[in-house]
Amino acid sequence: MSTPKRYTITAALPYTNGPIHIGHLAGVYVPADIYARYLKMQGEDVVFVCGSDEHGVPITIKAKKEGVSPQDVVDKYDGIIRKSFQDFGIAFDNYSRTSSKIHHETAAAFFEKLYKEGKFIEEVTQQLYDDEAQQFLADRFVIGTCPKCGNEESYGDQCEKCGTSHNATDLINPKSAITGNVPVLKETKHWFLPLDQYEPWLKEWILDSHKKDWKPNVYGQCKSWIDDGLRPRAVTRDLDWGIPVPVAGGEGKVLYVWFDAPIGYISATKEWAARENKDWEPYWKDQDTKLVHFIGKDNIVFHCIIFPSMLKAEGSYILPDNVPANEFLNLEGNKLSTSKNWAVWLHEYLEDFPGKEDVLRYVLTANAPETKDNDFTWKDFQQRNNSELVAILGNFINRVVVLTHKYYDAEVPEPGQLNEIDENILAELRAYPAVIASSIEKYRFREAQAEMMNVARLGNKYLADEEPWKTIKTDEARTKTVMYVALQVAAALSSICQPFLPFTAKKLSNILNLKKDISWPQIASAEALLAPQHVIGKASLLFEKIEDDAIAKQLEKLENTKKMNEAEQKSVEEQKETATFEDFTKIDLRVGTIVSAEKMPKTKKLLVLKVDTGLDTRTIVSGIAEHFSPEEVVGKQVTVLVNLAPRKLRGTLSEGMILMTENAQGELVFVNPDEAQVNNGSTIA
Repeated sequence: MSTPKRYTITAALPYTNGPIHIGHLAGVYVPADIYARYLKMQGEDVVFVCGSDEHGVPITIKAKKEGVSPQDVVDKYDGIIRKSFQDFGIAFDNYSRTSSKIHHETAAAFFEKLYKEGKFIEEVTQQLYDDEAQQFLADRFVIGTCPKCGNEESYGDQCEKCGTSHNATDLINPKSAITGNVPVLKETKHWFLPLDQYEPWLKEWILDSHKKDWKPNVYGQCKSWIDDGLRPRAVTRDLDWGIPVPVAGGEGKVLYVWFDAPIGYISATKEWAARENKDWEPYWKDQDTKLVHFIGKDNIVFHCIIFPSMLKAEGSYILPDNVPANEFLNLEGNKLSTSKNWAVWLHEYLEDFPGKEDVLRYVLTANAPETKDNDFTWKDFQQRNNSELVAILGNFINRVVVLTHKYYDAEVPEPGQLNEIDENILAELRAYPAVIASSIEKYRFREAQAEMMNVARLGNKYLADEEPWKTIKTDEARTKTVMYVALQVAAALSSICQPFLPFTAKKLSNILNLKKDISWPQIASAEALLAPQHVIGKASLLFEKIEDDAIAKQLEKLENTKKMNEAEQKSVEEQKETATFEDFTKIDLRVGTIVSAEKMPKTKKLLVLKVDTGLDTRTIVSGIAEHFSPEEVVGKQVTVLVNLAPRKLRGTLSEGMILMTENAQGELVFVNPDEAQVNNGSTIA
């Protein structure tokens, strides 16, 4: 589509069973916001929608764990997520909810139309059922072994380790996530969307028509699915939380969340249109509208195969022009995980870095996982802030503003004759909007932001080369020209940084005392963005350095999280066979002190210890040499099993055992007597 009349931009609906983190921001919401802001600055007709995804099994699981209703869960996290988006300047035209009345009505009507037109397959199938809980188990209520990779904790719909989608009945050794019981198979009726019937059309639409313009990661995943052969997919589930199936026989069933959630884009547009007194239909049904979905790679199949098949089945909707899905962002070399708290939560970030929303937006865009998984590190965050935002962009603006105040009482000077250098700078400046626009329109946001920063580099180099702080003493006319040109660069930056750094753009606009925003076409064509005699505002730092101690706190927080996860993951051995009291009384545990220690020759693991047990001093061979040196253990009080039958180890008779265990990090530690001094030979009962 060469010249769309309007744009419908959607961002993946965040799931409301927890807050959002930097991975969500980098993968979906910042790229979508950059694109929407850019288009609006070009004067395009744009609606940018999103909303909370509030149905599905994980919501009900969380509600059960917390002892509250599903509505309580979604209300809580909708508020947290909504505020995070506002705080980071994600400028949706409408942020809705799938629990809203308009969404329930829209999704139900969509289902009813397909049902009446015979677009579904109705089947009685065998589904997993938990007898104790007395309910059918939706996919996320089933955990078992993935039939493809052997992951023993795969969900019933998808293995999070290998990414394979499957049915719950495909799992090996399935168990109910509610009771832990082995479920049984029981008959139930559901409606299916026959994706196999849309396979020829999908091959033509995606594999033929979008081979060149869709990102390779998106195209490749779609091709893999289609080549593997598509199968009918259930659109209903046996649940009591969600949108009730609106046809006869649908009692006790709801629309499957993957069916109802993407319809949320449509209902969010309807909600916006009603508020703005507009007609919603052209944004979804006019062929001159460009529809773009921003998602993460885990949603590619839903937005490129399943949702388009739904739209095709309905018949009156347009299809997405592009789905520029990003890959995943990792954190300090490890996969982001909400369940393991391995994340940088947006609401917590602003508590630690108040006023630095744009710093995070900048770093996430500079490091965006556009073509492959990428890694966020706190050191890189600090370096990009200090070496790029502070030292390049912030430094340029500060120098221009300070010098303008110092030399001309904040007034833009009248330039003299422009020389070749000045003309070249202004020519480069006028070319940048088109360069940046080209990258944005190709969904290359990292590249676009880098070009924006190159404008600041252009200004910095110009000042460094022309040295107005020197020429002010020798050539006042030349200095006026240099400062005039530098101020034009600063004014241009107030506009072209706006899609990437909206808070910074507003600060800069205030510093330059702009009465209205400068448009990109103006940068490319206007003779002057800041006219002579225009009075600018006071200097104010756009960015400030981030010190080492602030980064150290973040790394410490992650290290503490890692230790907690390791402690939780540490497996606890099952209880051994029950011992009688008589069995226990045979055990003789005494306090002893290690009086000497040496490594056993030709072994890595064994130490030969002499231990004063209070009864005697005896030899005990212990496999602790990889954890402790001989010097570390001499003098240590230990717990000794003294009546263990002696045995020879490498020719040395060992007469007892030192009690040891492992800590959360897998390190051996002594099971010690109480810290208070205890005499050797004291019994432990």
